[in-house]
Amino acid sequence: MFIQTESTPNPATLKFLPGQTVMETGTADFPNADGADVSPLAQRLFGVNGVSGVFFGRDFITITKGADVAWEHAKPAILGAIMEHYQSGQPVMTGGAEAEHGDQHSGEDSEVVDQIKELLDTRVRPAVAQDGGDITFHGFERGIVYLQMKGACAGCPSSTMTLKMGIENLLRHYIPEVTEVRPVGV
Repeated sequence: MFIQTESTPNPATLKFLPGQTVMETGTADFPNADGADVSPLAQRLFGVNGVSGVFFGRDFITITKGADVAWEHAKPAILGAIMEHYQSGQPVMTGGAEAEHGDQHSGEDSEVVDQIKELLDTRVRPAVAQDGGDITFHGFERGIVYLQMKGACAGCPSSTMTLKMGIENLLRHYIPEVTEVRPVGV
């Protein structure tokens, strides 16, 4: 098994590409070891010294490390943990993976919300996935779109710029009802 790695805009995060499907549908975000019990792979990765976050996309694994650990020390152990997992035959997730598309919305703004979600799914999420992350819709109220950055994008120094200059401008261009984009925490 050959696992490629790619840097991300977040220096504390690397993207690992195992050359096979990680998640059939949706994504899985483990910003810390709490909740990792639903994933044998996440448990194995949190067992590596310095791993502080794990995120699974369709064909990639994004790992965030603590500030006190250097990549040259953590990376070999992470690669080993990923290889061990795939050789074990265990599933990535033991429970159902949640397809994260955020909150459902109905009412007078439901048509606008559908347009927002469509743009996020077709234009934003694929680009964010290239950087080892994901973005989910969390609401639309009085012209403000609430989004959550995940994986490499959570805590990334350029995430605010991505939200404001990229995503906000895109949504405002196509959907006049959108006036602002704001991040939501975990």
